[in-house]
Amino acid sequence: MERIDAATLRLQLNDGAEIALLDAREEVPFDARHLLMASCVPLGCLEEIVDALVPRRDVRVVWCDDGGDLAERAAARMTALGYSAVSVLAGGVDGWDAAGFPMYSGVHVPSKAFAEVVEHEAGTPYISAKELQSLIDDGSDIAIYDTRSYEEYHSNSIPGAISVPGAEIVYRFTDLTPSPDTMVIVNCGGRTRSIIGAQALINAGFSNKIVSLMNGTQAWHLSGFEVVKGATRRPPLVSEKGLATALDAAARVKSQFNIREIDAQGLAAWCSESKGRSLFLLDVRTPEEYEAGHLPGSRLAPGGQLIQETDTFIGVWNSRIVLVDDNGVRAAMTASWMLQMGWSDVAIHAFDPTGADLQTGPYTPMVVGENGHAQLIEAAALQGRIQSDSAIVVDVTSSKAYRDGHIPDAWFMLRTYLTDALGKLPKSGCIVFTSPDGALARLAAVDAAASGFSGTAMALEGGTQAWVAAGLNLQAGATHMATRPDDIRLKAREQSGDVEAAMNAYLTWEINLVNQMSEDTDNRFKVMAAR
Repeated sequence: MERIDAATLRLQLNDGAEIALLDAREEVPFDARHLLMASCVPLGCLEEIVDALVPRRDVRVVWCDDGGDLAERAAARMTALGYSAVSVLAGGVDGWDAAGFPMYSGVHVPSKAFAEVVEHEAGTPYISAKELQSLIDDGSDIAIYDTRSYEEYHSNSIPGAISVPGAEIVYRFTDLTPSPDTMVIVNCGGRTRSIIGAQALINAGFSNKIVSLMNGTQAWHLSGFEVVKGATRRPPLVSEKGLATALDAAARVKSQFNIREIDAQGLAAWCSESKGRSLFLLDVRTPEEYEAGHLPGSRLAPGGQLIQETDTFIGVWNSRIVLVDDNGVRAAMTASWMLQMGWSDVAIHAFDPTGADLQTGPYTPMVVGENGHAQLIEAAALQGRIQSDSAIVVDVTSSKAYRDGHIPDAWFMLRTYLTDALGKLPKSGCIVFTSPDGALARLAAVDAAASGFSGTAMALEGGTQAWVAAGLNLQAGATHMATRPDDIRLKAREQSGDVEAAMNAYLTWEINLVNQMSEDTDNRFKVMAAR
């Protein structure tokens, strides 16, 4: 396996050619310390992530870790999957640090740092939580728009707020906003989507007074104000007038940021060239609209979430990106931010949502490398084995999904640590792996057999979903943990300790990103304020 040093990697990251920088660790160690331009691709779920994140098989790929063997194992596995230009960063993050190059903590840092730079350079106006509470108490003419996903909004929100995720805010603004005199406050959980949402409305040319809520719902919580759980307010369907206004706003943004539009023929040409240029075809509408009908080969990437966590959707720097929707509004707004983030080869495409060639249903990532070699067992047969104590069930899903519900007495295990974790299980001649749909379970069963496990390793056919479909019960809680839950960096409000201290620490970290960016020559941001 080829190894490159930090200096060589930095040259490659800035030579203008396509490159994917991937970190093989789980999210918690990645969060503690990593390279700015790396995407977190844990070894244990590589096969579920890598095809969508790095679609071209001959693109340059560099793996890193914290000095263990995860990067080399990931590189070897990726090579076995058909990738031909894979290397490893010598010394991992320690080698990068020792060379004097910047290190970062946190997740989705490029996106979060970008918002901080936007606020600093564009002068995005904001108000504090206490100022917002005063406006509410005074009965002022205001509207509060929460730009997070609906699920996040539903979990915790500000009284009176409406869920308007990311790219929807310009699209639905006219139908939501009572009058040009209404003051609009845009919020999220912290800062990123508040800033981007408010500045998007300003860039689109709306005349209302528009501000972000400084530090979002976390500031609201820290100020001692009521946090609503279970809110359900959502925008109405877009009216003809609302659409016309949104199209005018998008036209202004397209002109201001020189956004490239391509038709069906142009899109087909780019698709035909995707073996030589990495192409990401991203649908920036809502999940409901995507499921109702989307272009074949497109991935769901709601515009607000794409800007919030770009590294989750796009793993190849200097790649081509096509953002699609059904009229160009949300694609244009999202493209304006992608261009300012430094993604220069971006185009938008509006397609006919009634087209006959559309696909329906949710986005399902392609799992590579699973060739049906795992021995399978059906849910009813597994239930019999559990009742007779002749099998141990191991769940290789995320720690959050495991806590929410798993097969009774199943053990939790991150596949990244499978070999070591097998020794922590009770002795058994049979292990049955499960995961939500069974894909990772099949891979884990093959891994266990290859690791020298002397018993029988099987996978639950159809995964935990099949268990539930068979009418069988689940158990909640972190009941049997064979590995530490390193896969998810908990949000501040999810911490088991001092939530307020965690919120303050997070907000301090986020605000300081603008200072880190000012000293980092890898900063690709080119913020353009509204004219």
